[in-house]
This record gives sequence, C-alpha cells and structure tokens, in this order.
Amino acid sequence: MIDPTQVIEAFGKKTSSLLVPTHSHSPSPTALPTVVPNVPIYERVGETGSKTLWVVFVMMFISTLAFYYMAWRVPVQKRLFHVITALITTFATLSYFAMATGDGNSFAHIVVKEVHKHTPDTVEHVFRQVFWARYVDWALTTPLLLLDLAFLAGMNGANITVTIVADLIMVLTGLFAAFGRTEGQKWGWYTMGCAAYLVIVYQLVVPGRRAVAAKSNSTAKLFASIGGFTLILWTLYPIVWGIGDGARKWSVDTEIIAYAVLDVLAKPVFGFWLLFAHAKNVSSTEGFWAHGLASEGTLRVGDDE
Repeated sequence: MIDPTQVIEAFGKKTSSLLVPTHSHSPSPTALPTVVPNVPIYERVGETGSKTLWVVFVMMFISTLAFYYMAWRVPVQKRLFHVITALITTFATLSYFAMATGDGNSFAHIVVKEVHKHTPDTVEHVFRQVFWARYVDWALTTPLLLLDLAFLAGMNGANITVTIVADLIMVLTGLFAAFGRTEGQKWGWYTMGCAAYLVIVYQLVVPGRRAVAAKSNSTAKLFASIGGFTLILWTLYPIVWGIGDGARKWSVDTEIIAYAVLDVLAKPVFGFWLLFAHAKNVSSTEGFWAHGLASEGTLRVGDDE
C-alpha cells in the first residue's frame, strides 16, 4: 500500500524546480563612458618672461637717454630724425615698464572644441595671457618708424598717409586676433593684418625706392639697407604671433623672449644705425619744425586793428 505522504514528497521534489524562481544569467547593461568636464587651462608669464621684460625695459630706457642726448647736440633744424627715434624708444620704455610690473595685460578666452563619434563633444577652455600694452606700443612706435624711413626716402604725403593707415590696421587686427575666442576669429583677423602688411611692403619698396632715387647715392644705399633690415624684422613678427598667440605652440615666456629680441633690433639698433649713418647727409628742416608759426598772419591778443 502506497503511503500518501511519500507521494506528496515525491511530487514536491519533481516540481520544486518549476515553482521556485532561479538565477538569471542575462547580461547586465553596459555603462556609457562619462564625460568629465575639463579644468580650464591658464597660460601665463613665468619667471624667465618677467626677467626678460625688465631687461628690455632697461635697454629701452638707456637708448632713450642716448637718443635725447644726441638730439640735444645738434641744431634744431637737424633734429627731426633724432626726435622721432627718441620718441620710439620712449613709448617702448613705457610699454615694457607696464608689462614688467604686471600692468597692460589680460587673459584671452579661447574655446577649443573636439568632436567625438561615440561620446559627447568636449570643449576645452584656455585662458592665455595677452599683453595688450605691446599693441599700444606698436600702434605708436611703428608709425614713427615708418616716418623715419619715409622722410629718409623723401616719400610724398599721399604715400606716407597710405602707409601709416595700413600700419594701424595691421596692429589693430593683430590685437583683435589675439583676443579671438575661436580659430575662425583668430585667423580671420590675422589674415587681414597680413594683407595690410603687404601694403606697407609695397609702399616702401616701390614708391619709397622711386623717391630715394632722387637723393644722394649714400642715402639711397642707407634706405635700401635699413629698409630691408626693417622689412625682414617686421616679417618675423607675424611668424612669432602665429606660433605663439595663434597656434599656442610656444609658451608665454618663449613668446616674450622672441618679441624682446625683435623689439631691440627694430628700435634701439635701428635708431643708432640711422642716426650714425645719416649724420653727415641729414638736411636741415626749416619752417614750422624749426621756427614755429611765422609772425605774419598770427593772432595777437590786445593789438589794435
């Protein structure tokens, strides 16, 4: 006879696997990679750059004193080149003092966007220190440098005006490019500045050489040599900008050193070369420069008609 208890136990053993839930081996969902926000990058001047600024400040200051002393030793009729050259290094001295003491700079905000296929796009924020005092310096000193060359060659007023305006456009577009937030802004302004520089090159090479041909042979040779020297240096400036502020391949310190070398060559060295080489051939400048307003036609307060 079959015991009912045994039947119930046997049935329970066979069906327990069906009634009790078992562990599932289905794969767990794969977690998507997370995008961690990038920490802003700051590119600023270091100890080497600061020391370089102070060294150039001293060099500009000493050169300025020398130029004013040289101007004081010649008659006022022959001081035109001395005064212009002294003003160039005067403005450069002020600019380098501002940069060396921590003034005249700001941080340009650059947005670098990277596109990815399988993850969200990433955006990197770079803050690079830009010395806007340098651009103020260039806006004042480069027109004076061009005036030195234009007066040396004897260029007419129309060509001088075009040259000065192109120079100011070149400097201002360089400043706008330095503070451009995107690559399109930076290189767009940069291209405009390079186009303006080509106008300057044309004015010095074509009308400048044509004008200096009417002067003495020594003056023509001096204009060709010092003008070529200036154009070579000025061509290096946009190259330094492109590697430094543009592509950010150089640190701020390296950029400062490069500009320092160019500034010393383009201002004090240029000035001493011009004044010493042109000392014997400089012509007298009369009129308003030497004598001011003539007595005839001037307004005299208190005189009867």
